[in-house]
Amino acid sequence: MKAYDGPLEKVSDVCYRIPKAYRSDMRVDGLIFASPDLIDQIKDDQAPEQVANVATLPGIQKASLAMPDIHWGYGFPIGGVCATDPAEGGVISPGGVGYDINCGVRLVRSNLYFKDVKPIVRPLIEELFRQVPTGVGRTGKYKFGRKELRSLMRQGVPYLLGRELAEPSDIEHTEAHGLLEDAEPDWVSDRALDRGAEQCGTLGSGNHFLEVQVVEQIWDEEAAAVMGLAKDMICVLIHSGSRGLGYQVCDDALHQLRGVPEKYGIHLPDRQLACAPIHSSEGVRYLGAMRAAANFAWCNRQLLMWQTREVFETIFGRSWKELQMNLVYDVAHNIAKFEEHEVDGVKKKVWVHRKGATRAFPPGHPEIPTRYRRIGQPVIIPGDMGRASWVLVGQPGSMEHSFGTTCHGAGRAMSRTAAIKHSHGRRIDKELEQRGIIACARSWKGLAEEQPEAYKDVDLVVDVVHRAGISKKVARMKPIGVIKG
Repeated sequence: MKAYDGPLEKVSDVCYRIPKAYRSDMRVDGLIFASPDLIDQIKDDQAPEQVANVATLPGIQKASLAMPDIHWGYGFPIGGVCATDPAEGGVISPGGVGYDINCGVRLVRSNLYFKDVKPIVRPLIEELFRQVPTGVGRTGKYKFGRKELRSLMRQGVPYLLGRELAEPSDIEHTEAHGLLEDAEPDWVSDRALDRGAEQCGTLGSGNHFLEVQVVEQIWDEEAAAVMGLAKDMICVLIHSGSRGLGYQVCDDALHQLRGVPEKYGIHLPDRQLACAPIHSSEGVRYLGAMRAAANFAWCNRQLLMWQTREVFETIFGRSWKELQMNLVYDVAHNIAKFEEHEVDGVKKKVWVHRKGATRAFPPGHPEIPTRYRRIGQPVIIPGDMGRASWVLVGQPGSMEHSFGTTCHGAGRAMSRTAAIKHSHGRRIDKELEQRGIIACARSWKGLAEEQPEAYKDVDLVVDVVHRAGISKKVARMKPIGVIKG
């Protein structure tokens, strides 16, 4: 893929602009949060051009935004953020959510410390690999019939309370309480239901993972204490989404939207931006199915956490409650939500598309759990499996600059094909072991695609959003074990 050769004007040390004047079809500027250290990598593909493409969508507000982990994606760049106003003909675009609807992460803390786990890291990771289903097409131990699956997609994580697979505190510490209202499971195709019937509680493949981590460094003592985090503490980070069900919901929607933009007189620079007015029958139908898939994804991560707790119980001979394996927070990465934001001094309700981007509401926001309201919403940023991940908190600048949004990860620096080529003749698992990290995966290819060198340096990415005032550093965590598909 050729590099981007359009304009990028430096606004500040952490922001670059693609001016509206760049193309006659752009309705607003494009803004990319990035540092001089990252901007050359960002220009290596056509992701900035995709930022400009998104700026052409009807009803877009303020700017087409991108986070420092931006890279090329389907329609929207991964790391893209866009808010549209229904009152101004705003549209909803599946490309602005992505194929893996509500891919996201959850962080679980414990009362274990590195000294407790160091002697048994390998047995722990190998038992997690045996008990937590990973890999392409893998099914798990939780089976849901059609009726049950529809109930799960309508009710979200609260549905699992009745199955004794969730606690009230799990729901309290999940974004949106693990439930998007007005989900329409009846609008989810039979094909999607078939794909999801035995995949709730499975990790999947690609960049999805489960990591055992150690809190390496505390940046904000107060916020860390509120979250129950301390130096050398053992945590678990779980990254997965809506599996085959969500993929099929997106694929179905894109087929249903063929010809729809033209029907409403919408001219797009890229057919992958297929969209519909929010209040149109097509827009409403996508939103209902998308919400159902999002609820499925939250249930998937809940069941993955539940299985993780069971493995820790087996290995350490104590209940997960005795181990204090409490959910710190769960955040979505790929979602569209109806939120109130201030635009040009006026408060209005807009549809915020976050694709490879994380909600980062500031202290005092009413949607933050009471426990975290004075410090800001926890933000969990996974890096690559060889370096680090971060915990942040949302800051007031997110509401001013980015519709309450920050980055979602390190961002790829190398395509999967290039990563495999770069891994020829190497043993990524052995290289990780030399760094003190035990890795279990279904295939050599899976580790090769996800090798640390395939990603940007998460420290550089996090430094941008920290300096931009949209989220603040709290703790840095390093992996000691990882399972992947």
